[in-house]
Amino acid sequence: MSADTLAEDTDITIALHRAGWQVVYQEHARAWTEAPSSLGQLWKQRYRWSYGTMQALWKHRRSLIDRGPSGRFGRVGMPLVVLFQILTPLCAPLIDLFTLYGVIFLDPVRSLLAWGALLLVQLLGAAYAFRLDRENYRALAVLPLQQIAYRQLMYLVLLHSCVTAATGALLPWQKLKRTGEVETPRAPEAVR
Repeated sequence: MSADTLAEDTDITIALHRAGWQVVYQEHARAWTEAPSSLGQLWKQRYRWSYGTMQALWKHRRSLIDRGPSGRFGRVGMPLVVLFQILTPLCAPLIDLFTLYGVIFLDPVRSLLAWGALLLVQLLGAAYAFRLDRENYRALAVLPLQQIAYRQLMYLVLLHSCVTAATGALLPWQKLKRTGEVETPRAPEAVR
């Protein structure tokens, strides 16, 4: 594993694609890890991830002009990562600002209906993903909180990462504090 970026998983995935390897999704993969236990820890983790993704994109920027598998990834994969990991999250708050503007200065009912329609489309997309993965739909109950709070937090984290990258500052690893609350599940006992 390279230590060139803070998002080593993104870095190795891009490197494998560029080398012509196939990276596949493993539906039944399992990992036991601790989630951040505080808002500050969540910020540090997401800040490291978004900054590390930008580092990986910069490191592999040559793939945009390469030939072969590297170039194919560069012309398709790299723009998609930029679009969905950087540009879209940075523009997401505009939806809320336009809605707020519409509520205050234009037609509040139409503005809220448009905003609600957008949330409905996101809910339907999430429900479809849950259906494909056979997940419990109850988790969708927190989607409004994700749209109102988490999305804004991630916008600020990404903005912070962009400023850090633009100024050329180096970000340390920022290791999360471990609480030891996660236990490895025990193997099921053999049935006789």
